[in-house]
Amino acid sequence: MKKLYIVEGLPCSGKSTTSAFIAEELKKKYKICYVDEGTGNHPSDYEFHAFLSNADLQNFNEYEQANIRLEAERKCDGYIVPISVFCGDLFKKLLQFKVYDFLPWETEYPVMLDKWRSFTDGADYNTVYIFNCVLLQNPMCETMMRFNFPIGKSQEYIEKIVEIIKPLEPVVIYLKNDDIRNSVEMAAKERNGWLDGVIDYHVNGAYGKSINAQGFDGYIACLEERQKRELEILSRLDIESVVIDNPHRNWNNSYGVIKEYIL
Repeated sequence: MKKLYIVEGLPCSGKSTTSAFIAEELKKKYKICYVDEGTGNHPSDYEFHAFLSNADLQNFNEYEQANIRLEAERKCDGYIVPISVFCGDLFKKLLQFKVYDFLPWETEYPVMLDKWRSFTDGADYNTVYIFNCVLLQNPMCETMMRFNFPIGKSQEYIEKIVEIIKPLEPVVIYLKNDDIRNSVEMAAKERNGWLDGVIDYHVNGAYGKSINAQGFDGYIACLEERQKRELEILSRLDIESVVIDNPHRNWNNSYGVIKEYIL
């Protein structure tokens, strides 16, 4: 029995609803653990956490250090700190050490692999896990969008994650979208303020700057290249996967295909 299903695809491709659908189907037969993105406490990801080395901790005063130690988990010769439990100046200071967005790659890389190992080692083998987008999207947002690494380096990192999670017999369900622009435009109408933030992240990242991406068109160009790379990487990974072409054009049919595949 497969122990881990991961739904991947671009923003606005239907990952959340698809992963929820899979969870509903699987819970009819199995004990499940469904984790959507943005939960804040993901078993295989640090969505809103800081990492402080012992040296980094010395940048905080004694009172701040005491509070950090109280909430932190000792990992990777440092401290994993849930940023959201703090407020005020301490919150702002911890943001500068956020695992995503601010850490140098040499620091982030081993911290994230350690998180994947901890999840795999601690997984309940009587449970089927369903995750939204942590295997491809998050690594690609960092390695490609933030750092502008070549596809080979992105693939190398993702391959290491796949090797770690192999005992769970993982399956990737990828939602391929040929209508990226239209899907984003439709979703933006329902997500107040979301579009400005994602445009800023993509066009001002290292990859966006490398192609002189600007505005909405630049954001779409970034997504188109990301999907191309993700599908290429997925085809090379030693992992079971299925690509659903343009599921939004016929969700009933797409869900039928997925249901047959997972059951």
